Amino acid sequence: MKIELIYALPDEQDLIELDVKDGTTIEQAIIQSGLLERYPQIDLQSNKVGIFSKVAKLDTTLREGDRIEIYRPLIADPKEVRKRKAAMQKEAKK
Repeated sequence: MKIELIYALPDEQDLIELDVKDGTTIEQAIIQSGLLERYPQIDLQSNKVGIFSKVAKLDTTLREGDRIEIYRPLIADPKEVRKRKAAMQKEAKK
């Protein structure tokens, strides 16, 4: 069964097409892909993963055509960024 696995960094994306057996889990596919060796910063205990932008567990069984995504941790809290931006815009209007 064919699936895709993607890991994106700020300056590059790694998209891997894999052929896996029926019953393969997300974790098994990630290990099979070799991404963990190429990107040692990936920690499956802390990095979230998903299928087509929906968070999933490592033991989720894959289906034909799934795209596994490995998410990096956020570098800033989105709420705080919006607050700072709103405050800056408010100051600029004065």
